[in-house]
Amino acid sequence: MDYSIVIGLEVHVQLLTESKMFCGCSTKFGAPPNSLTCPICIGMPGVLPVMNRRAFELALKTAVALNCDISEFTKWDRKNYYYPDLPKNYQISQYDLPFSHDGFMEIPVGESGEKKRIGIIRVHLEEDAGKLLHSEHGPGDSRVDLNRAGTPLLEIVSEPDMTSPAEAKIYLEDMKLLLRYLGVSDCNMQEGSLRCDANVNVHIHKDNEVIATPIVEVKNMNSFRAVERAMAYEAERQFEEWKETGKRLGEVSKATAGWDDARGVTVVQRRKEEASDYRYFPEPDLVPVVVSEDWVQSVRSSIGELPADRRNRLKIEFSINDYDASVIIEQGSAFADYFEELCRASGSPKMASNWLQQDVLRTMNDRKCHIGEFPISAAALGVLISKVHAGQINNHSAREVFAEMLATGKPADAIIAAKGFQQISNEDELRKIVASVLDSNPQAIADFKKGKKPEQVAGFIRGQVMKQTRGQANSTLVQQLVAEELARRASSA
Repeated sequence: MDYSIVIGLEVHVQLLTESKMFCGCSTKFGAPPNSLTCPICIGMPGVLPVMNRRAFELALKTAVALNCDISEFTKWDRKNYYYPDLPKNYQISQYDLPFSHDGFMEIPVGESGEKKRIGIIRVHLEEDAGKLLHSEHGPGDSRVDLNRAGTPLLEIVSEPDMTSPAEAKIYLEDMKLLLRYLGVSDCNMQEGSLRCDANVNVHIHKDNEVIATPIVEVKNMNSFRAVERAMAYEAERQFEEWKETGKRLGEVSKATAGWDDARGVTVVQRRKEEASDYRYFPEPDLVPVVVSEDWVQSVRSSIGELPADRRNRLKIEFSINDYDASVIIEQGSAFADYFEELCRASGSPKMASNWLQQDVLRTMNDRKCHIGEFPISAAALGVLISKVHAGQINNHSAREVFAEMLATGKPADAIIAAKGFQQISNEDELRKIVASVLDSNPQAIADFKKGKKPEQVAGFIRGQVMKQTRGQANSTLVQQLVAEELARRASSA
């Protein structure tokens, strides 16, 4: 007897707006508790909400990118429930007429790169709740911070199309990539910008029958790795519980569970409310939103090439591997733009990729800047890389030039000329230097003849040549010439 896992995900995304969904309060993260509030977002009597058009546009952009059908007419609803961090005792959300529905996203599965389509039931817009801070001031003490209350929140609800924790992780990774690429959210899970609830149950295969267990919604997962671990644990827990109780889907109501990452276990907390429990009704203080076809087309044309498509194109057009293409795409569209320009300027996509992932990314991390603030343009860095590619300067000298470009803003050509960094690639000149070094180190020849490891002797001689040329010799050519000269002298003895 075995079982299969069925997973559907609800992704909650804070949108990248300067103000909240229905008021003008800032959405800045990290402000002192309850300092970013006003009568509207804390639900004072007599106040009226006003929709944030920018939030709706970002939501629309996401739905279009997820291949959703866009509703021409959409309204707002009140979702009524009590919780300490929900000051109005209701949340403005969308119920029966969400602004988008019936979309999909394709994710890579298997080593062959085969695509699997994950259905999107709906993408709707709502306001976030506040935040409870538990036990920070002693046992049993909880405090409420309403800074987050009213922040624009996008909920993306998938079909239960994922059949393994690994697929759920891939889906979330690609969803995060898409959202960041579109510029709709920073998706910082540590700050709560991206949160995920997972609905999971198992289908048990027994005696030509498929038995579905009751669905459990797992919350409090703060990383993609946690989602993967939680799904694996919960599936096994449900299977073991079914063996004890025999309970099937429909016999008990849906439950909510928390994920304890430290212990690596899910903890069932309560039975889930049904839609009727929330007593939805149309929000009387907000007018419906009418989305014209022109508006949808305008958003569609602004999206451009999506990250999955661009990743595949970079692999084909620039002959880079999966890993390099993924790293470049994960940094965002501006970073990918920089890479493409760097490839054209340098003439070597592989070198461009290496420099970008190593030197450029390291500098960006050290300076805590993004690619738009990077002080060396793609064209300027391309000149330096092209000289390395052409053998006019070696890697060691090139990195000194790179550091000087960062510090002064001077072009590579000027720095190379001033420091005399032109690589020595003249074979006759280098052969004379190799011979001179060997003449000055007769013991190396003697050691070579006595059977000392050739790579040790050759390595020493190469080091002396590089030292004599101040690192400017073409190291590949030096290696070749040293091997030839050692062999010639050994045979002539």
